[in-house]
Amino acid sequence: MQVRGYLKLSVAAAVTTISLKTAAWAFTGSVGLLSDALESFVNLAAAVFALWIVGIADAPPDEEHPFGHRKAEYFSAGFEGLLILGAAVGIVWAAIERLLHPRALEALGWGASLTLLATAVNGLLAWRMLAAARTHRSIVLEADARHLFTDVWTSVGVVAGVLLVPLTGWLWLDPLLAIGVALNITREGASLVHRSVDGLMDRAMAPGDQAQVRELVERTLARQHAEAALTRLRTRIVGSRRHAELRCDVPSQWTMQRAARLRQDLLAELQGRFPDMEVLVELHPLADAPLQEAAR
Repeated sequence: MQVRGYLKLSVAAAVTTISLKTAAWAFTGSVGLLSDALESFVNLAAAVFALWIVGIADAPPDEEHPFGHRKAEYFSAGFEGLLILGAAVGIVWAAIERLLHPRALEALGWGASLTLLATAVNGLLAWRMLAAARTHRSIVLEADARHLFTDVWTSVGVVAGVLLVPLTGWLWLDPLLAIGVALNITREGASLVHRSVDGLMDRAMAPGDQAQVRELVERTLARQHAEAALTRLRTRIVGSRRHAELRCDVPSQWTMQRAARLRQDLLAELQGRFPDMEVLVELHPLADAPLQEAAR
C-alpha cells in the first residue's frame, strides 16, 4: 500500500475513534476521557492535511519548482505538531475548570470499554503505518504513526486512572490525568515541529548512511580509478528522497571519456545501494598538485 492509502486509513480510523471516545466521555463525564477525545480530533485534522500535502509533494517539477515539491512533506509534520500543542492547551483549560469544580464520574465500564476499543484501532494502524514509513522513508507517515502511538499510551493511562477514581474517591485524579495527557502530547508536538524545521533546513543523511556513501565511493575509486580522490562529500534529505554531492580531484591529463566513465561508475555503485538517491558528481582536474585523500 502506498502513502496515500495509509493516510486514507488514518482518516477513517480517526473518525471511528472520535465517535467511540466522544461516546465514552458522554457516558462518564470524565475530563480525562474528554482530553483523549480531543486528541483524536487532532488526529483527524492532521491526517486530512497530510493527505493534501502528499498530493502536493508528489507533483512533478515545474518551472517555478525545478527541484520538485518534496519539502511540502515537512509542512505536514509541522502542522500536526502545532495542532497537538493547541490540543494540549485546550485540555489543560478543561482540566483546571474540573479541578476547581470536581464532579463524580458515571458509567465507567462503558466509557473504559469504548476507549479501549478505539485504542486497539489506533494501535494496529500506528504499527502498520510506522513500518510503512520506514519502507517509504516518509516523514508524513512517521509523524502520523508516532502521534497515534502517543494516543495509544495516553488512552491506556487515562483509562487506568479513571478506573481508580471510584476506588480511591479522589475526584481530583481525573483532571490531573488530563493535565498529564497534555504534558505528554506537548512533548510529541514539540518534537514534530522541531523535525519539520530541521528538514526544511536540509538536514544531512544519518551518519551511518553517510559512512556507507563514503565507503562505496572510496572503494570504487581504489578499485577502478586509483588516480582520483574524493575531496568533498555533502548529503541532504528532502522529504523521502536523499541527495549526495561528490567532488573528486582527477589528473589533468584524463580524457573526457575517462572522466565520464568515473562518473558512471560512481553513479552505478551509489544508486545500486540507494536506488532513490540523486547523485551529483563534480570532477576537478589537477595539474601537478598532489591529490587530497581526505574529504574536506
